[in-house]
Amino acid sequence: MKIREFGVERWMDRYENECTFNLAETCVESLTIDQLLDLTGKQHCILDELRPLKLTYGAIEGSDRLRRSIAGMYDAQEPSNVIVTHGAIGANALVYQTLVEPGDSVVSVLPTYQQHYSIPESYGADVRILKLREENGFLPDLGELKPLVDHTTRLISISNPNNPTGSLMDAAFLKKIAAIAQSCGAYVLCDEVYRGTDQEGNGYTASIADIYERGISTGSMSKTYSLAGLRLGWIVAPRDLIRVVAIHRDYNTISVGMIDDHFASIALENRQAILERNQNIVRTNLAFLDAWVAGEPAISYVKPKSGTTALLKYRLEMSSEEFCTKLIEATGVMFTPGSALDMEGYVRIGYANTLDVLKAGLARVSEFLKEHVG
Repeated sequence: MKIREFGVERWMDRYENECTFNLAETCVESLTIDQLLDLTGKQHCILDELRPLKLTYGAIEGSDRLRRSIAGMYDAQEPSNVIVTHGAIGANALVYQTLVEPGDSVVSVLPTYQQHYSIPESYGADVRILKLREENGFLPDLGELKPLVDHTTRLISISNPNNPTGSLMDAAFLKKIAAIAQSCGAYVLCDEVYRGTDQEGNGYTASIADIYERGISTGSMSKTYSLAGLRLGWIVAPRDLIRVVAIHRDYNTISVGMIDDHFASIALENRQAILERNQNIVRTNLAFLDAWVAGEPAISYVKPKSGTTALLKYRLEMSSEEFCTKLIEATGVMFTPGSALDMEGYVRIGYANTLDVLKAGLARVSEFLKEHVG
């Protein structure tokens, strides 16, 4: 099997340990174990919970405790609709491995996480790209989506909230996508790793798993819950699909770590405390970013409605990789070039780390722009 180099991951591996101000990070500022225990009220009892654990394989599909907590984040799901995976990256890969065969067609939006078009392409699928555009607020054009689906379409792949644009589809919009998928019997895979970070309300948008009988939701502890170090994600889908996914999963996962499962359960059982902390971060930081963009003539964007990232359009006579390389070498500030996302002419910023880092990093970007804007 041949597959394209993963642009974003190669870029991150190249620079994230060398930068001073990481504005390419996509997680809400990661929690320390100490912070997690404070937020969840476990400081004085965690060792009593962990000491009896025998460090053998965990529950194959995830513990009942964890699957109940995951199902509780949806409106109409049960633990039997949930399977735990090695991060959302493992969840997405398992969905494609289970569903896609040579000769199938897959519709994917762009920009999105590269998994969603490069993996099905590597399996011999006909990948049809639906380009998201600024003039539509980076939402899919449903008139353009309809002719992309036909009797060969196995699934439609979307992300909501979208990475990297922060665009957001509400329940009414998702129902329209579901209707298009239903017309040809396709699944809809929705990468929902940023669900819970909306700029308004309780932070949670609707899930495709609750809207469409062939809706598949993938999520993780990494972005919204600031626990990427657990490397734990999930698939929420119809029971018959979960059963088939489990067959494929047996070949590459067996189980996630027992301690990872335990800490994820603690976090999700106390998720309101984590969400309060993290929604404050993303809302405060986006307000600062918005004011910064307004004051920079060489930068424009479509303001995100959710997520932790924004796609910045820049007016400089250089490629996005050249821009980002020069920026990090001159200032220590790390962005992600649009070329790594197949969106040349833009850079991606992750704005959900500490406000001090965001402020200091953007101040250096402003200095860089003054020197390079003609």
